[in-house]
Amino acid sequence: MANEKQVLGVLCSGRGTDLQSIIDAVARGEVHATIGVVLADKPEAYALERARKAGIPAVCVNRKEYEDREQFEKALIEELAQAGVTLVVLAGFMRILTPYFVRAYAGRIMNIHPALLPSFPGAHAHRDVLAYGVKVSGCTIHFVDEGTDSGPIIAQAAVPVLDGDTEETLGARVLKEEHRLYPQVIEWYCEGRLQVEGRKVCVLPEKS
Repeated sequence: MANEKQVLGVLCSGRGTDLQSIIDAVARGEVHATIGVVLADKPEAYALERARKAGIPAVCVNRKEYEDREQFEKALIEELAQAGVTLVVLAGFMRILTPYFVRAYAGRIMNIHPALLPSFPGAHAHRDVLAYGVKVSGCTIHFVDEGTDSGPIIAQAAVPVLDGDTEETLGARVLKEEHRLYPQVIEWYCEGRLQVEGRKVCVLPEKS
């Protein structure tokens, strides 16, 4: 599943802390890829500033400027294609992608979700985790399919839910695991070590 040199296109909607972890991992030589472009759907997204500080092309594709979702996604695809993107990385991108977009990059879109899927999908994972009363949460990295948070799971990390946790305190612990795990999974992809068979993703051994 890997090309000689992967080009990442990172889609964000907010602060971009997961993006920063990827930028840092690339700079340290832990992820053997280049970040071709960072796209945000909101002009105020701080992720754009993080990208610019790192010398990475940063583009706002403002959803409000497009008549419908297909036109918006067409603009995203055009930006990704122009940057030569081979792997789309969703890092806090708060819009559900339609089949139109998913089919354009089938098998080449990753997302990170702040809960242990298939439990607690959707936009309010920490709130839902605390309301349900589970004792363990975490994060999930998965390939994106045409459903919502339903694609094949690549990797997960568990985080305990503590008595007295708030969305903020739980979210901070989960985010720490996100920052560790996401660059690692991207590197597995770059190394061609991810093998998808139906719903299962196998991580192949490192090549000697």
